[in-house]
Amino acid sequence: MNHKPTAPPFDFELLTRLDSGSGGRGRRATWWLLGLLMMLVVAVVALVLYLQTFEAEEDQRRRTADSQWLEQAARFHFRRLEDDLQVLAHRTRDASRPEPTSLADAETGDIQAGLLLRDAGVVLVHGWLAAGTALDASVIGRALQADAERQPVDADMLAVMQDVARELRRPAYGGPLLRAETQVDGQPRHWVWLAVPVFDRGVFSGNYLARLSLEDAVNAFVPSWFTDSHEVTLMSETELAQARRDPSPPDQAFLELPGIDLALQVRTTRSDSPTVPRTFFLVALVCLVGMLGALYALRRDIVKRQRIEAQLKAQVALRMAMENAATIGLRAWDGQGRILYVNRAFCHMVGFEPEELIGRSAPMPYWPQDKMAELDLLHHDVTSQGTDQAGIEVQFQHRNGQLVDALVHEAPLTTAGGEPLGWMSSVLDISERKRAERTAARQQEKLEASGRLVAMGEVASTLAHELNQPLGALSGFANGLLNRLRQGRLSDEELVGVVARMEQLSAKAGRIIQRVNAFARRREMSRQRIDANAFLRRVVEPIQRQRPGLIRLRLASRPVWIEADALLLEHAVLNLVHNAEHWAQQGERSPVVQVSLDDGATHCAVSVSDSGPGVAPDQRDQVFNAFFSGKDDGMGMGLAICRSVVEAHHGSIDVIPAADLGGACFTVKIPKVALYASGAAVTDSQNDGVTAADPMLKRLP
Repeated sequence: MNHKPTAPPFDFELLTRLDSGSGGRGRRATWWLLGLLMMLVVAVVALVLYLQTFEAEEDQRRRTADSQWLEQAARFHFRRLEDDLQVLAHRTRDASRPEPTSLADAETGDIQAGLLLRDAGVVLVHGWLAAGTALDASVIGRALQADAERQPVDADMLAVMQDVARELRRPAYGGPLLRAETQVDGQPRHWVWLAVPVFDRGVFSGNYLARLSLEDAVNAFVPSWFTDSHEVTLMSETELAQARRDPSPPDQAFLELPGIDLALQVRTTRSDSPTVPRTFFLVALVCLVGMLGALYALRRDIVKRQRIEAQLKAQVALRMAMENAATIGLRAWDGQGRILYVNRAFCHMVGFEPEELIGRSAPMPYWPQDKMAELDLLHHDVTSQGTDQAGIEVQFQHRNGQLVDALVHEAPLTTAGGEPLGWMSSVLDISERKRAERTAARQQEKLEASGRLVAMGEVASTLAHELNQPLGALSGFANGLLNRLRQGRLSDEELVGVVARMEQLSAKAGRIIQRVNAFARRREMSRQRIDANAFLRRVVEPIQRQRPGLIRLRLASRPVWIEADALLLEHAVLNLVHNAEHWAQQGERSPVVQVSLDDGATHCAVSVSDSGPGVAPDQRDQVFNAFFSGKDDGMGMGLAICRSVVEAHHGSIDVIPAADLGGACFTVKIPKVALYASGAAVTDSQNDGVTAADPMLKRLP
């Protein structure tokens, strides 16, 4: 048993040709990465040095800010204490009140004391000392005298305090007084005196004095969250003098109390390292390690990428060979209408080389000169919205001047990420098919013309009988009129009646001949694109003006485009309207004729309804036959001509009962045509904006 050999798969390696520069490009990329890696290492080292300096500066800035905040807090609370004592001084200056001996005795409900005055351990004793009063005459005076008698220096400081307060008219402090009998954590307590002067109309009234405990005051105004990370202590005079001589003194917060020189030493007990710089440094280290790993992975990827690039080039070469062998033209352009790519088949179709077309935008060199405007409009529409599945038919001009009919389909051209880039066109040469269609159309026109001539011959022979009656009557009336005129036996009234009757008969014969002649002379139809809305408005509105209230017109909500012979279609519509007018007068209701236009999916429907007696069911199949008429004086040609006109437009006509008016409803259905783009219609000013002739926008049948 013989087995049919299986064809081996295509070997892309036969088309693979590695570029000699590929390895060089990979090595250059590796050297570039090594250089970037060295730059990163240098940056990491510089970052370490910077972080050390930054942390030192940040720590110094934070300690300075803490000292400044502590100074402001101390200044605020001592100033508040001075204000509170000023209020107490004014309250106790009245001799009618007893002198307070404690803070509880001095406080009343209408005084809102500050933090230092509220704290029980800060203000040890306070009271009012009027001007000129002996010290031993009051409780506060005796306390001041007792502190002054301990050491001569203390007495001088307290005396200077009272003099400064009186002379400078502002609070003054005296001290500090070191008291070993009162200790805090084994260290002697520091006291200071505060004198707040009071003046009455510029005359010194006295001082309000208070003895303060500095350690308790510091503990009162320094919050706990501050002491959690700082140690705050009073500096002695020796420590303060030594700090002034030290080039790198400890952090200090000066109390700035008038009359005494005191400072607080602030030491940080908890060091918070800056998180952000160290995090940044850690990220940099991670990036460095990642860069090393990426460099190794990249080297492996370069080798793999070079292999894939070689395979891709082979596939591209194969695809290019297939495109060049195809007979369908391919063309790509961007959203602005510039040509990006053409294959050999398209170049052969138009006679231009790819170098002459790529990069060109409208107008294209292969556009016919007499159709530049139409093709430019079509080009704009295609580049903005493409084409549908049926495609569009256009006509190009070969470089040698020969016209080429082409069928163009457009598909979106996108990037690998799905972003729109432009359009890809497939162009098929249909010149041979178009020539065959035109030949078949000419043959069909000849057949239709022959058929119409045969039909008109039959109609003419039949009409001879119909014309004999009005023509014979005209001859009889003419002979009788002539005889009576010769005999002189004809009055003016009788003459008018006879002439009127003759005129009616001649008009009837003329109408018969004109209708048949007009239909017979149409050897070929002149089709144009017309808007059915505007067409019906132009045909029906003149009749509405002549017969107000009789005819109603209802149009579609948007333009409805059809391809028709406007003159023949107008003749058919007028026949239907006049027929409806006649039968509306015969009905029992008020005469009404309604002309409606309905927009369907593939056809538009023109309906003419009336309020007449309608058409009997057994006559609906006969009303469109020639010479069948329900009128007494009718020829039976009107509806037959309407059917011939509608069928010549590939449409249909039928009659049904009118549901709303009660009479007959004649409905004409004609196929619609679609314009490809808004603005593609070219209106004809001589036809009331009805036509839209644009042969470049025809679809395939």
